[in-house]
Amino acid sequence: MSKVMDGIFYAESHEWVKREGQIGIIGITDFAQSQLGSVVFVDLPEVGSKVVKGKEFGAVESVKAASDLISPISGKVVAINDELIGEPENINKDAFDSWLIKVEITDANEFSSLLDATAYRKISQ
Repeated sequence: MSKVMDGIFYAESHEWVKREGQIGIIGITDFAQSQLGSVVFVDLPEVGSKVVKGKEFGAVESVKAASDLISPISGKVVAINDELIGEPENINKDAFDSWLIKVEITDANEFSSLLDATAYRKISQ
């Protein structure tokens, strides 16, 4: 059974976002990493670029498949997890500790269309 964390938001495309003030920390869910298998490459946007809710912002590749990353919220990228560039397999170790990007939130209302932990458990088990 996949790990689902309370207190964060989920997209149906299996990305998560944790809100810390005006910053949204985005990653992929434990369910997503388990479906992908061993992650071997992560393609992330540059700091300063913009991400749009529902649009692709990068990709994760595994030995089994490649998967587009879909942004759960809109914003400006203020940080990327450089550690994952050299060690993408960290996503398999802990999907919630291995965040992908941090964005400055441009529309906090977008959170209302995301799933909470209870709703996400229903689609990811």
